[in-house]
Amino acid sequence: METNKLYECTLIIDGGLQDEVIAEAMAMVQRVITEKGGTVSHVLEIGRRKTAYPVKKKTIGYYAHIEFTAATPVIAEIEKVLRYEEQLLRYLIIHLSSALLEMRKRVEKYSVVIGSPEDAALAEANAAESLQK
Repeated sequence: METNKLYECTLIIDGGLQDEVIAEAMAMVQRVITEKGGTVSHVLEIGRRKTAYPVKKKTIGYYAHIEFTAATPVIAEIEKVLRYEEQLLRYLIIHLSSALLEMRKRVEKYSVVIGSPEDAALAEANAAESLQK
């Protein structure tokens, strides 16, 4: 019996599409994963961003990450379906090994100390709110 492993699929959907079409493309990818025997555990939709270089003559992409568990042979079947979807500019499926997950935990730990611009804005808002009280 094949054991399920943790994978992450990073997607770039054509950013010029309407929000409804993008939502349908996201639902389609999740549906393909579940129909092929995978289980979606986490979805992170980053949103529209400018691409570093034109991809299929498009410069705006809608970025998303989907974490899921699946058996190894299922990945080839999922990729076979995603390869022919016109809305997808790019996709990449990687296996999340224990070493990679450990590294992510360490990065999260230090990112809290260093902070991102969003964290700084949130901290400022919280500080201003506490001063008003």
